[in-house]
Amino acid sequence: MTDPNAREDPPAEHPDTHPGLVGRAAESEALADAVRRLIVLCTATTAPAEATMAAARGLNAIADALERHVPDPPLPKTLLHDPADGQADFGTRMPFDTVIGRHNPLALPLDLALEPPKAVLTGTFTRPYEGPPGCVHGAVLAASFDLVFAAANVIARLPGPTARLEIVYRRPTALGVPCRFEGEVESQDGRRVRTVGRLVQGDRVTVEATGDFVFLDRAAIARMAERLR
Repeated sequence: MTDPNAREDPPAEHPDTHPGLVGRAAESEALADAVRRLIVLCTATTAPAEATMAAARGLNAIADALERHVPDPPLPKTLLHDPADGQADFGTRMPFDTVIGRHNPLALPLDLALEPPKAVLTGTFTRPYEGPPGCVHGAVLAASFDLVFAAANVIARLPGPTARLEIVYRRPTALGVPCRFEGEVESQDGRRVRTVGRLVQGDRVTVEATGDFVFLDRAAIARMAERLR
């Protein structure tokens, strides 16, 4: 007979869980979701001055409490070591990414899927990501292409930093309409990698992009990251 008071064991940690999330991943995601909600409200609320200031004071008190738990030096945002299962699980290895990070409230976040040889990003942008009225900010779209291209390069086993990113805005990209970013490696010339892609809303291409990347193996990328820390 099952004991109704028995507590279930928590789910096992993924072997590549970011060290800053061990034992607190669900709580960290809940915190990021709460801050995302605040970001939306900051761009929409017309609360009275007194209520606005009271909220600011309360949030600053919360920030003060959290700030006491920031390590020095800070932990890296991205895991660069070889994954335990041999697969590139971007969501697990980039939990604080600006585009797909579930634990970064700046991220929508977009959902990344690998459909070799393509990488695909999907999501629906909301008001905090607005540029022109009713449209997604061009800089947000550029960041999304940079991420989906990086994933496409990993699929092709050609990772490396961005050297050039060209964005061609064919037509406005509307807020509140599902987006699909696609990226695929087009060619390689020595260490130079060219990756191309597009953004589709419905049946219309709104943006096209081309990126040039410098192929580096994982060890070289890790050394570059260490120099810049």
